[in-house]
Amino acid sequence: MAAGGRPSSTMRAFQYSGYGGGGAALKYVQVPVPSLKKDEVLIKVEAASINPADWNLQRGLLRPFLPKFPFIPVTDISGEIVEVGSAVCELKVGDKVVSKLIFWKAGGLAEYVAASESVTVARPAGVSAADAAGLPIAGLTALQALKSIGTRFDGTGTGANVLITAASGGIGAYAVQLAKLGNHHVTATCGARNLELVGSLGAEEVLDYQTPEGSALKNSSGKKYDYIINTTNAGRWSVFKPNLSSRGRVVDIAPNFANFIASILTLFGRKKLSVVLLSLGKDDLRFLLELVKEGKLRTVVDSRHPFEKAAEAWEKSMSGHATGKVIVEM
Repeated sequence: MAAGGRPSSTMRAFQYSGYGGGGAALKYVQVPVPSLKKDEVLIKVEAASINPADWNLQRGLLRPFLPKFPFIPVTDISGEIVEVGSAVCELKVGDKVVSKLIFWKAGGLAEYVAASESVTVARPAGVSAADAAGLPIAGLTALQALKSIGTRFDGTGTGANVLITAASGGIGAYAVQLAKLGNHHVTATCGARNLELVGSLGAEEVLDYQTPEGSALKNSSGKKYDYIINTTNAGRWSVFKPNLSSRGRVVDIAPNFANFIASILTLFGRKKLSVVLLSLGKDDLRFLLELVKEGKLRTVVDSRHPFEKAAEAWEKSMSGHATGKVIVEM
């Protein structure tokens, strides 16, 4: 065992034992501290962020196969390494890190978690645990959506006319900032209470999605969009299509069934809808952390909840009205 070691044999955690039930089904328990495989690190969790993927799994997204009960949820965490496995190469005890845990194994809503070195990166000095914990799912999804349309973040990109839907959500807030770093002209949609916030993130025009113009995605200039980054499962191809330029494309990271069908039907058309599925790239995560360190990207935090009140954080995320990221702090 590495110096620093595990402080005790048990730890506090929240887990659920069946499908459904929301925050009320999260039970506060004492469970054994995880034992390490040789390629894993033991992380003392400082902050965790809750994502829709977490509670969709609880709702039965992969029923009846996953998860295995009882289940400790939450994939996105940041903390400090207290022990390393024998085959760990890059990381060491005392390192501050960010990890995106394996979705169906999770384990993040606990004092300690065992994470593979392959899904864990060092957290730069000056980046808080809360800001870092927001990045793995939401930040990577936003980054990969923008990379899929050829965005360059080194100042050399010519930019395009881009619409980002649900721009005050966890993914949308990162997407607006990253689009601006790529020199895009950004129109965004959100609710009335977040218009000012989304404008402060860099959007040139912000539409209230509850107005007739906003629901129709019409900007004030009437100009068509080269790309639409859709981050809401309420988005519809029938609304997107008339707003696209002649060879415009929708990048959908939250496809509903109709849009999934559209992604197939538009393969050979001039206007396309393509679905982007998240893959963990450690280089991408390091890139995002560096942007945060440099002050070029910020994690919009909706709310911070102490560990004991994780169920409240869970319900806040499930409400669908969070502005940015919902964070649980240990």
